[in-house]
Amino acid sequence: MGDNQGVNPSGSSGDVAFDSVAGMLDYPMFVVTASAGGEMAGCLVGFTSQVSIDPRRFLVALSTRNHTFRVAERAEHLAVHLLSGVDPELARLFGEHTGDQTDKFTHCAWHADESGVPILDAAPAWFIGRILDRLPFGDHVGFVLQPTAGQVRTDPPAMITFADVRDLEAGHDA
Repeated sequence: MGDNQGVNPSGSSGDVAFDSVAGMLDYPMFVVTASAGGEMAGCLVGFTSQVSIDPRRFLVALSTRNHTFRVAERAEHLAVHLLSGVDPELARLFGEHTGDQTDKFTHCAWHADESGVPILDAAPAWFIGRILDRLPFGDHVGFVLQPTAGQVRTDPPAMITFADVRDLEAGHDA
């Protein structure tokens, strides 16, 4: 039998360990935008991952408390934008303000792609993904995306990570 020191049957030591490990991670941060029924939304997102190579699939998890989530529930596509680490203003705009109170798109340059999803002009890289599935994950819902379009600037600057935005005051609790 192994040593069970520090193990609590309620799982609390597992929670503490997980929180410690997760706190060490430095996730890339993205702005995800959506459009549905004439309404646009976007938010700063850290819970993302490529989940398949063939076929190409990407997962974006949105907080159920977020305005962007409510628009994405009705959307057919999402746009996923990488942000430049040398220009944190888009991260601040989409991370500290809520679409419930602020039209973020009046504070930045953007254009709509052919599917109507807002594309942030300052983003050095982005892609559009068709929503294939929505999966509940607790306080977040995962949107499985099939990439359909995108653009990457030549020599994009370093991207923003969680360490760069850790001190932002979120527009909504997670």
